[in-house]
Amino acid sequence: MILTQCPVCAASLPARTAKQCSRCKTRYCGPACQKKHWEEGGHDKLCRKIRKSGGAELYNASTQYAAAVAVAAEKCADDTKGQTCYICTQALHWKTKEGLVRGCSCRGTAGFAHVSCLAEQAKILFAEAEENNLGDKAINERFQRWYTCSLCEQEYHGAVRCALGWACWKTYVGRRETDQVRYLAMTELGIGLSEAEHHEDALTVQEAHLSTMRRLGVSQDNILAAQSNLANTYRMLGRFEEAVRMQRVAYYGLVRLYGEEHACALSEAGNYAGILLTQGRFDEAKSLSRKTVPVMRRVLGDSHELTLKIRWLYALALCRDPTATLDDLRESVTTLGDVERTARRVFGGAHPLVLQIEEALREAQAALHARASRDEA
Repeated sequence: MILTQCPVCAASLPARTAKQCSRCKTRYCGPACQKKHWEEGGHDKLCRKIRKSGGAELYNASTQYAAAVAVAAEKCADDTKGQTCYICTQALHWKTKEGLVRGCSCRGTAGFAHVSCLAEQAKILFAEAEENNLGDKAINERFQRWYTCSLCEQEYHGAVRCALGWACWKTYVGRRETDQVRYLAMTELGIGLSEAEHHEDALTVQEAHLSTMRRLGVSQDNILAAQSNLANTYRMLGRFEEAVRMQRVAYYGLVRLYGEEHACALSEAGNYAGILLTQGRFDEAKSLSRKTVPVMRRVLGDSHELTLKIRWLYALALCRDPTATLDDLRESVTTLGDVERTARRVFGGAHPLVLQIEEALREAQAALHARASRDEA
């Protein structure tokens, strides 16, 4: 995890005034824990190694990154058997000996790579944009390479996204706290941890991130985006009231800043609808979805991931509403069938979104069959 707790007693560390080792910069809640860690916790043996690695935060990030890469390669092992990296053309990475991954929407023989190769490619492209002052648009586009496949242009997911999140954080953690790229990297780390279902770890990162952004006076749109990520983690941890409250703030805040047709506001509409659905607030979820779907189709297109997600959520709200009519259930099945076909064409059959839509379609079909049978009886 990023280092927000004392390694001895796990107490929360103050952002700027924590006691730290003068050699390796490991932070503690106070001198007593620092002394105990040196004498009993093994820090006397690790201190030199941590310092040589670049300090406590970078040492921790590198350790977590190596573990995340191993997990990602193992999870992808069946899919990547007999393939080679499209970047270095090798099966095993020449230096790290890591295996291949493919956690995007590439199919066939495309998209296989080493996490290390993907990270190095992203690092080089982003550094080039910074060094040549290519402007904010180019810099933002280059940064997307940390989480988007250059071949299929879809985002990575699951364990691969988590490994790339650690790679991104490891790359930029040494920058000043006020550097925008550093907090972009922390955002990506939080999302990656959430993608891999490490929700408690994601919560630690996202709460620390939001606190830092508020303390530094970061722009309101970035704070709202951080609140949205945190709201999703609250939802995954079952903290639903906090999730609804924070997601509402993020959605309406971005609508006020940019208007309802901006990509950020549309993304938050989908997140908000999802949390409302989880809470069983079906009328609100349906109302928001009905309003948003035509806007997404016009602005983003029918095949965009956000459009598919909001239609999926709308159909689920129709299906799960206890007051649903037979026509509602028919609409749910029809909508999910259409969404499933489009999502499968865009993302492939193994993508998590496609699997979720397929499960929802089976649920809606079962509900429709049960209702039709009951009405006939």
